Amino acid sequence: MTAADSLATPMTAVDPSLTGPAPAPITLFGASTPSGQALIGLAGDRPLTVAGRRPPPCPTANGEPLPFLRCDLDDHGVPVQTPAGRLLSFAPIWSFAPWLARWASQEPESFADLQGVVACSSSSVITKRFAANRFDRDLVRRLRQAQDLLTSTCTAHRVPLRILAPTLIYGQAGPLGDRNLSQLRSLLRRLPLLPLPDRGGLRQPIHCRQLAAVALHLADRLSAGGPDPSEPVLLPLGGDDTLSYAAMLQRLQGATVPGDPARRCRLVALPPRLFQLLATPLLLLSPKGFEAVQRIGSDLAGFTPAHSILGGAPEAFPVHPLVP
Repeated sequence: MTAADSLATPMTAVDPSLTGPAPAPITLFGASTPSGQALIGLAGDRPLTVAGRRPPPCPTANGEPLPFLRCDLDDHGVPVQTPAGRLLSFAPIWSFAPWLARWASQEPESFADLQGVVACSSSSVITKRFAANRFDRDLVRRLRQAQDLLTSTCTAHRVPLRILAPTLIYGQAGPLGDRNLSQLRSLLRRLPLLPLPDRGGLRQPIHCRQLAAVALHLADRLSAGGPDPSEPVLLPLGGDDTLSYAAMLQRLQGATVPGDPARRCRLVALPPRLFQLLATPLLLLSPKGFEAVQRIGSDLAGFTPAHSILGGAPEAFPVHPLVP
């Protein structure tokens, strides 16, 4: 049995009267992200409080406001307010981890009462660990330090923890959309042709709703009985489809309405060496951009697919809704 098999449970309806005590409350950080918005829509009857500097743009699917906890993760001078039950975070992990450590230091007894923490990191800590440019090296360092701090804090107080490292998040939830594949589709709309390496790397994009569903599923498991000690704390996570970079763009084109300018962009396959040669000027203009173009030919897949955790059928890419 794989780690993903042990995380998955059938998604069946259960009579609330037969499930024992009411579920522990969830405090959501990062509600003003596409995945945070998606989680609000998926939460159902779970008691949910939103934490942040300001309330999210769309509190719930039916327009009713959610309980709100004003909290600035980066304001070290303010005493930490103490949410209860479970914490679920899509906020930047380098802000969330120090905030959690301050809480554990200031009020260890209330912190130890938590039933679990699920935090979102990024697969960049894996895929960009050998980057040469300073920006990506700093990103990997911040992610790794935050993950280590989060792990040590929760381990010291025996609070169950899961860290998700998703790859290539896309899609829209409520009024919020991604800045990954939506930017690629905007590029397709502007260009008559787009050169790509003919052996482009594999990708495993995950919709923001899929990421939210996995986070909520794991939070429920932490509340129900705690994690299996043999399961890894860090879970690299992807969507259910693994496809080449070119195939990903072709499906994005096919997901647009007839007549959309993105459909007219021609994807031109080039030998990898020629593609790299054409990208060389970027090395002087933008080392970060150069490495991003170079990664097009790298395989950035092989992550745990969302459906293997949720226990449902795989969802083909692209999952809707997409950014218009």
